[in-house]
Amino acid sequence: MALVVNRANYEEVISSDKPVVLDFWATWCGPCRVIAPYIDEIAATHEDEVIVGKVNIEDDNDDLTAKYGVKNIPTVLFIKNGQVIDKQVGAAGRDVFVRKLQAIL
Repeated sequence: MALVVNRANYEEVISSDKPVVLDFWATWCGPCRVIAPYIDEIAATHEDEVIVGKVNIEDDNDDLTAKYGVKNIPTVLFIKNGQVIDKQVGAAGRDVFVRKLQAIL
């Protein structure tokens, strides 16, 4: 299962030696619900290789959304060594997320 990421644990998550996948989402977002199983699958199948986190934009995480310029959701960031390597804005198929994940591993 993906880790809930917020301002309290963000620094710890992003400073990990492992690559990080951050999913910016909201409960009312239909496309976010479409990709949620793909994000959860990545978290489960790659738990030893990558940290997968979910940032709920409804939970007072404006500082994180501003930091990454998130204007649309879902936005999934693929981060390595603290740098955004790739991102996916909007819903996409499972294979898109797997391919982007493989590029940062």
